[in-house]
Amino acid sequence: MERLQKIIAESGYCSRRKAEELIKNGKVILNGKIITELGTKANYSDDILVDGKKIEKEEKEYYIFNKPRGVITSTSDEKGRKVVTDFFDSNKRLYPVGRLDYDTTGLIIVTNDGELSNLIMHPKNEIEKLYIAKVDGIIKGTEINALKNGVILDGVKCIPKRVKLKKFDKKSNSSIVEITITEGKNHEVKRLFESVGFKVDKLKRERIAFLTLGNLKSGEYRKLNIKEVKQLFSLIK
Repeated sequence: MERLQKIIAESGYCSRRKAEELIKNGKVILNGKIITELGTKANYSDDILVDGKKIEKEEKEYYIFNKPRGVITSTSDEKGRKVVTDFFDSNKRLYPVGRLDYDTTGLIIVTNDGELSNLIMHPKNEIEKLYIAKVDGIIKGTEINALKNGVILDGVKCIPKRVKLKKFDKKSNSSIVEITITEGKNHEVKRLFESVGFKVDKLKRERIAFLTLGNLKSGEYRKLNIKEVKQLFSLIK
């Protein structure tokens, strides 16, 4: 017997946190009864419905994807724009873990494992995400140090793990900065640079934890091997 929210997450339907919200909102039916208590236990032989959809155990799939510019980090888009899952040929209910802005490129994990999704996104696990930002203007040591010391966003001090000036170009009046964060606030990297007076022109995520893009071209993906998946789960704190 497992907690109901864990079974829903492991089915690939959604993250455990989202499953808890669905239970509390009365959207989950267990063996014909609406469940609103988070401590409820069940197993896969039970009849579980979430928003009218039957939950069944699903084989897990794990990928890293090099998201192109102009692609929505979602499984659907009301405006008909291209989404991350359009690139995948799978009969599983895949979804991207976390978000990258419409105009941001780079590495994103795609899976049907709600448990892993929760692990990657939960702030307590401090999963590193490394970005390369091209900013307008020549950024100096004083601004780099200001970023390193932390910036108040939404009333909370956000301190990047690392900030490093890679190079600058006086002709194009631009700078390339490497920045690593462990949180996932909305537009966090762009807002960090804006706080010290710089607009991000281009942004690419090159690493999540130990995973890198490697030779993946824009729009390409690869499946994670068992060792990589186990290594991701080992990051739980």
